[in-house]
Amino acid sequence: MHELLAQLDSAEPLKDYSVKQLDQLADEIRDVLCNLLATRTAHFASNLGVVELCIALHSVFDFRSDRLIWDTGHQIYPHKLITGRYSEFKTIRTKGGLMGYPNPHESPYDLFMTGHAGCSVSTALGLASGDDLAGQSHRKSVAVIGDGAFPSGIVFEAMNNAGELNKDLLMILNDNEMSICPRVGGVARYLDRLRGNPFYTGLKQEVARVLNHVPVFGDPTERLLAQMKEGVKAGVLGGMMFEELGFRYVGPIDGHDIGLLKKYLAMVKDLSGPVLLHVVTEKGRGYVPAEQDPVYFHTPPKFVDEGGKPVPASGSSQPAYTNFARDAIRDAMQRDERVTVMTAAMCQGNKLEPVREQFPDRFFDVGICESHAVAFAAGQCKAGMRPIVDIYSTFLQRSYDQIFQEACLQKLPVVFMLDRAGLTGPDGPTHHGLFDIGYMRVFPNLTVMAPGYSEELAPMLDYALQSDVATSLRYPKCSALHMQRKPDPIETGKAEYIQRGTDVAIVSFGALLDQALEAAKQLESEMSVTVVNARFAKPIDREMVAEVIESCGHVITLEEGALQGGFGSAFLEAANDMHLDTRGITRLGIPDMFVEHGEREELLHDLSLDADAIKKACRGIQSTVAV
Repeated sequence: MHELLAQLDSAEPLKDYSVKQLDQLADEIRDVLCNLLATRTAHFASNLGVVELCIALHSVFDFRSDRLIWDTGHQIYPHKLITGRYSEFKTIRTKGGLMGYPNPHESPYDLFMTGHAGCSVSTALGLASGDDLAGQSHRKSVAVIGDGAFPSGIVFEAMNNAGELNKDLLMILNDNEMSICPRVGGVARYLDRLRGNPFYTGLKQEVARVLNHVPVFGDPTERLLAQMKEGVKAGVLGGMMFEELGFRYVGPIDGHDIGLLKKYLAMVKDLSGPVLLHVVTEKGRGYVPAEQDPVYFHTPPKFVDEGGKPVPASGSSQPAYTNFARDAIRDAMQRDERVTVMTAAMCQGNKLEPVREQFPDRFFDVGICESHAVAFAAGQCKAGMRPIVDIYSTFLQRSYDQIFQEACLQKLPVVFMLDRAGLTGPDGPTHHGLFDIGYMRVFPNLTVMAPGYSEELAPMLDYALQSDVATSLRYPKCSALHMQRKPDPIETGKAEYIQRGTDVAIVSFGALLDQALEAAKQLESEMSVTVVNARFAKPIDREMVAEVIESCGHVITLEEGALQGGFGSAFLEAANDMHLDTRGITRLGIPDMFVEHGEREELLHDLSLDADAIKKACRGIQSTVAV
């Protein structure tokens, strides 16, 4: 069925394929992508959109020697399929299988494990500079970046440096008018003008027709045509932002015409200095429902296609923590006109579409610009508003300096809602939110909280919005535990006892409370177990720390985050400050490692964070006591 794909052990044969064969290869890739969604959720629309671009790149360049960086990395599937991983592709995003992002451990074609947006131009420029210094200047350096990631601050830092260094660098702007959600901002409007100028669009088509009759390599006529086109374009478009930064701008061109892509890639391949090739693609290309709704089909739930209509497979009936967070935000905005919310191009991921529709004047999508989001929120806060910064834990790291300087140092009560805190399952090491407990709790003027179950998320947000310091409120990507109880009032630095015992205490910070309760239930006939919902990592409940150590002697701390600097560390620090005996404390969390991808339940088991592992830890303590 996939005649050409099955033959590819590497991308090298593509150089000898005809355009007709390359078009057939594109069809085969799209068929593989559509079939994949019948088995699991995966990045879909973005991969459908880059099929021809990926094929053209590999048919013009040799990326066993040349350098290719895919920005953000979720559009890597076609690249994996044509670089010898077709036979393994069915394992993608499963435990032990292919990663859903570039992975240097899988293939020499993957240079960086890229999962965050905007860094490709910097790393590609660094590769070009390093190759020059190493006497390897024949290597070509290419960065593919989407228009959604393009406004990231680091991109302009890299372009500014590239214009100064004048290294040979090809930056391909993959313009599909989308990030995960529709792109926003002034740069987006500028790109729209480049795409839509009727005079230049006609000129581009004429140049393309002429190029089809010009030899591909080294012809002076082709170079003259390119120079003429650049000159005319400069007079037509005005501002010329890219040229002012030191880049030679080429495009826009059709990103789904393999023949045309090859012509232009061959033309710019040997141009000296930084070059930006503007390629226009369609997110979801080749699957009509994805073309019509690329936001939903960015990472849709698994489905079976029935006559061109996607039929979703049944999923969990339990709402996720993200749903409860959205509802809490919406309710807070209804009660208080000072409350605003901002996200960094993740409106859909954070499920904030109803908030955006209901409060368009108080909803801010700043694009993939997390540092700006935090500083922007600090400014609003200083003006008397109560901003909520709703960003994934892994992405909030990008704004670390602004959390320090603009929020905490100024003692401004910005509320940080950290979605996807903890294990994010198949997304893997670039997306697991494992470090925020440690990286947030070091700052003065910042409270660190986590709900253990759904009913207390809204009260925690209400508490944060009434605080006079910044607050970090973390929650994972999973179905929420529903306790069917009214939570104890949220008080600064106060934990909540779920049940009391005398033999062992399990103190859980965050959403692993369900695992703690299940372990305690299974141990009912063996020992008396205290279960504490810690709620606060900073300030930690020192009274609770002393009580569980003194009443039980043996304590297990539990967290879905890095052990170093995390909640368990905070517990030990508090115990040491009070000169308590810490020999009976066992910390369960993520060890000093990057965690691979897999389903959350699989990862919790492997990391000894599920109910069975907690139960064994309790039994181990008891056996030590017996000895």
